[in-house]
Amino acid sequence: MTATSTPASNRPAGAIRHGSSIGQPLTRRDGPLKVTGQARFSADNLPPGTLHAALCVARIARGRVTGLDVAAAEAHPGVVAVMRPGHAPALAKDPDAKDGPFTFRLDLLQNDRVRYANQPIAVVIAETLEAATEGARLLAPTYAAETPRIGLDSGEAFTPDSVGVGAPPVETDGDVEAGLAAASKTIAATYETPAQYHNAMEPHAAVASWDGDRLTLLMPTQALAMSQARLAGLFGIRPEDIHIDSPYLGGGFGSKGVPAGPQVLACMAAKLVGRPVKLVPTRTQMYGPMGHRGPTRQTIRLGADAAGKLTALDHHIRTASSSFDDFFEPAGRATSTLYASPAIAIRHEAVRLDTGTPLFMRAPGEATGSVALESALDEMAFALGMDPLEFRLANYAEVEPITGKPFSSKALRDCYRRGAEAFGWAGRPLQPRQTRDRDGFLVGTGMGTATFPALIFEGMARAEIRADGTGTVELGAIDMGQGSWTALAQIAADGLGIGMDALTFRMGSSDLPNAGIAGGSGHTATAGGAIHAAAADVIRQLAELATNDPASPLYGAGNAGVTAADGRLTRRDDPGRSESVTDILKRAGRASIEGQGKAGADPAAQASYAMHAHGAVFAEVKVDPDLGQIRVSRLTGAFAAGRVINPRLVQSQYYGGMIWGLSFALHERAEMDPRTGRFLNDNLAEYHVPVNADVPAMEAILVHEDDAVVNALGVKGVGEIGITGTVGAIANAVWHATGVRVREMPITLDKLLG
Repeated sequence: MTATSTPASNRPAGAIRHGSSIGQPLTRRDGPLKVTGQARFSADNLPPGTLHAALCVARIARGRVTGLDVAAAEAHPGVVAVMRPGHAPALAKDPDAKDGPFTFRLDLLQNDRVRYANQPIAVVIAETLEAATEGARLLAPTYAAETPRIGLDSGEAFTPDSVGVGAPPVETDGDVEAGLAAASKTIAATYETPAQYHNAMEPHAAVASWDGDRLTLLMPTQALAMSQARLAGLFGIRPEDIHIDSPYLGGGFGSKGVPAGPQVLACMAAKLVGRPVKLVPTRTQMYGPMGHRGPTRQTIRLGADAAGKLTALDHHIRTASSSFDDFFEPAGRATSTLYASPAIAIRHEAVRLDTGTPLFMRAPGEATGSVALESALDEMAFALGMDPLEFRLANYAEVEPITGKPFSSKALRDCYRRGAEAFGWAGRPLQPRQTRDRDGFLVGTGMGTATFPALIFEGMARAEIRADGTGTVELGAIDMGQGSWTALAQIAADGLGIGMDALTFRMGSSDLPNAGIAGGSGHTATAGGAIHAAAADVIRQLAELATNDPASPLYGAGNAGVTAADGRLTRRDDPGRSESVTDILKRAGRASIEGQGKAGADPAAQASYAMHAHGAVFAEVKVDPDLGQIRVSRLTGAFAAGRVINPRLVQSQYYGGMIWGLSFALHERAEMDPRTGRFLNDNLAEYHVPVNADVPAMEAILVHEDDAVVNALGVKGVGEIGITGTVGAIANAVWHATGVRVREMPITLDKLLG
């Protein structure tokens, strides 16, 4: 399959340019394809001769597989092969080998050990999906089960070497005990967040085929080049001999940043049978090998003086990883970046459980940690008799705590002000249980601060402009629903100085320049920065042709003296003197000019500044005083995230984050049987997430922010910040409505009535 292209003619109806594509609320370029069913996701593909594969997964959480009825499965009509330990293609590399922080251990049928429930233990390959599914059932595995370790009190706690991706597990600044002793008020409280499992609408599908040592793979991935490298190591081939096509993702949220075990098993199955193989895990099978948000138990101790200034902030976190790999939820990250205190201590400890390995999940660390931090801030404000907003204004940091690096604190102050005004925060009673609506429901309001780091990774892009005034930009970028097809094309069009209708934009294929990972809310900065640099390279070359040509009206202007727009180069010092791209190239005898661009972090800026997006979320809830039923009636968020490429898409991302925050606060929790380690709610019927009726009236305010330091485009991520303030805002609103402080998420009616 060739690289996916959005044609130049596919301009959204009604899109109006006002001299620039950047900043315009254009509708999605891929929207018509998706709503008409023409956008082909990985599982929509069925190359000629494709076989279907079905997973057989473990029904225990710890132990060994002692038997598989392979004969019964192979005898089923249509079954071609049963791939299992001892009967699977050899790998060039141990899947348990670790090369770095983005390499996770995979279960690829190397032995009979079971490390978690739903671990793949065999793959049945058949002519039809029905035959493969029935064959997997006929395997009827038997086990030697061992007692699983489930829950944060299972096993001995230890301090991990790092949390998240290389972050220190312990950070301290000042004397916390002295700060607590000097405080006028102190609080100490423990908060718990549950394991939450990835449930993207699109499962981790794969359609794999081999041609000798060349692998073609149709699969959703957030990182094309990273996936190439991982698969190349496992199969002992060159990364360039692997072609991955991933034009559309039906959600990723971190779970598709690295290849999942079932996707690699599809490649192994195709190698085993010598034909293309399609493998699509069921919804239930996504609970285990696809990653999840690790559970946490967080104890926060705060001290404050009589003026409402923090004197100490102590944050202790217990979390968990799997028995065999290392990913520890970095729940102290928000604490290390938001509030000023002369003494701060952050400590992570962990236990090992018989589960799949936790992984990145929307706002890893900030989402979990901000729940405890924002609830504790609210508790302290009440103890001091202060309004929660005023308490935060008194304590938000002008520089990043611990590191002392400056950041744009004014943006956070603006978010507080704009959000409070829009929500109508002023006049809110400080005491709980003071307000009822006309139906008798208790009404409460709460707030939380939102934050997420402004990340940028390494990425590359290629750009071209042609003598007919059209241009092409291509890179291996990814759209998992956030709008990359549109926002990155807007950057490309402006960079080349042409309209969106003159642009051909290609992405989503591994044979294009490596655009890094679509994760950490850093994809627009990374891919967009690479596009910006590639287009600048084109314009530089074009300007050199014109400014060195005596026949051009731009002669003598110099590269710094021209701008590109509307298919023309124009002198900065004399806007009346310009020339079309077509004339410049034709006179030079050139059909086109091609440019290359790279993006990445500026080490000097990273060393000198703290880089974050900020926001504030305000929530109103209504609670039935007799039944404890909770409804979020209003959510207002105000966010500052640098330069906005497309306000329509940015607002959509904020909405998505706030809805997930509502889900975190009131709905989501993975339930496991502590006796067996098996899931009790591994489906979307019982793993609760919000539906339309749960989502209130919402408002997302885009607060203007100019940040000339963060990157060349001045953009910051918007995909994850919305969740970080929302969970705490809702938890605090529930307390304000009821007077009951629930410290265990999700907040359910039994916790209010108990």
